[in-house]
Amino acid sequence: MSIKVTNLTKNYGQQKALNNISFEIKSGEIVGFLGPNGAGKSTMMKIITGYIPQSSGEVLVNGHTIDAEAIDIRKQIGYLPENNPLYLDMFVREYLMFIAGIYKLDKKKERVEEMIEKVGLSKESNKRISELSKGYRQRVGLAQALIHDPSVIILDEPTSGLDPNQIIEIRDLILKVGQEKTVMLSTHIMQEVEAICDKIIILDKGNIVANEQTKNASNIVKDNSIIIKIEFDKNIDKELLTNQFQITELINTQDNIWILKTQKDIRAELFEFAVKENIKVLSMQIIEKTLEEIFQEITK
Repeated sequence: MSIKVTNLTKNYGQQKALNNISFEIKSGEIVGFLGPNGAGKSTMMKIITGYIPQSSGEVLVNGHTIDAEAIDIRKQIGYLPENNPLYLDMFVREYLMFIAGIYKLDKKKERVEEMIEKVGLSKESNKRISELSKGYRQRVGLAQALIHDPSVIILDEPTSGLDPNQIIEIRDLILKVGQEKTVMLSTHIMQEVEAICDKIIILDKGNIVANEQTKNASNIVKDNSIIIKIEFDKNIDKELLTNQFQITELINTQDNIWILKTQKDIRAELFEFAVKENIKVLSMQIIEKTLEEIFQEITK
């Protein structure tokens, strides 16, 4: 087990930022932490990395407690904070050499060159960090998080403020890193989570409201209704459908296309109904709720 959090609570005066939360992350997993602003994601990450103490509860990283073995644990964690604090006046290589020196790495130059190649900084490596685009600054941040070869990578909003192309590039880097290490990341971009995360944990007001494998995200929502989209070859009377089936919601989205919400799969019955009424079904499918819709539903 890479990370185990048990009954973690963090108070800021009278405000409870984290409320007795518990979860586990297995080795080699990429886990996405979701939640509205102020849900407690960054606070949790700062506690796991040892930047701030918890009020109560226990954090284990690779079997070691963050309280008693903070220095050793930090050697096993790579951390990219949301604001990516870089020394802008330094050149890329100079900065990474500085970080390598902090970790007292052997063969610093070789490791820096390896990281520059790994995160795609070769063409920009002779520039000052202040001259880099935000996308390349994020690559520098990733390089410093990876340079000491940690087993756990924690990324706080790694694609915040990037353009679509930069997001895809950083996403690919995270996927590559996730093949070898445990990755924990927070983000507001649902497509990013669906694309790269094995599991999602959703925080809301300091509480965990969902903890599920990404592929089973639909299990999070208690509403088990089935949504069917059907297109007929001609317009039909709404009452014709409601009189035939137990439909909890029916919307005519455009022309001859209908969205039906039911408690069971009635696609076969809909097809038989169309044949009986001499109506052609041009298309019919069950619509799964998107992760964004699920997120909105459980966090309001």
